[in-house]
Parts: sequence; structure tokens; C-alpha cells
Amino acid sequence: MTDYKGITTFDELLEREHGKIGTDSRNEYEEKAQMFIVSEMLKEARKESKMTQEQLAEKAGTKKSYISRIENAKGNIQLSTLIRIFEKGLNRKIGLTFL
Repeated sequence: MTDYKGITTFDELLEREHGKIGTDSRNEYEEKAQMFIVSEMLKEARKESKMTQEQLAEKAGTKKSYISRIENAKGNIQLSTLIRIFEKGLNRKIGLTFL
């Protein structure tokens, strides 16, 4: 069991659980966290648009199984396809920020 004594910030917790920024473990955690965020954003946007996965896939020019994989945070997402899903499928703009 991990000792959490002395941890006072979320950053300290992340470092204790997943390692320092730049380590393989931390990078893997960050990637999964970002994938989860994208999956939730897509799910919410699709539901707000009152569309099924199948309807969104047809409108965006992809497959229902691909939409499902994204919404379930599974597999890799090609950026161009993600943009097409949001812009053509959901009529929403997507913005990227690099830190």
C-alpha cells in the first residue's frame, strides 16, 4: 500500500502514483487521462445533438465501431478523424492547445 503521508497537492499525488513528468509511467497515465477527457467530450456533444453513434458515424464518414471505441476511451484516435467527427458530424469547432 502506498504511503500518502505528507502529500498536500494533486501534483504530489500524481508523482507518487505515476512518477515524475516525462517518465514512461507518467506519460502512459497522462495519455489515458487525455483519452478519457476526449471520450467524455464526444459522448456529451453527441447526446446534446440527440444523435446515435450510428447517425454520427454516417454524418462524419466513419464507422459506428470507431465512434464507440472513442467514446469508450479505447484504441488510438487519428487527429484528422477526430476533427472531422466534431466538425462535420457535430457541427462544432475543435481547438488545440499545446503546453
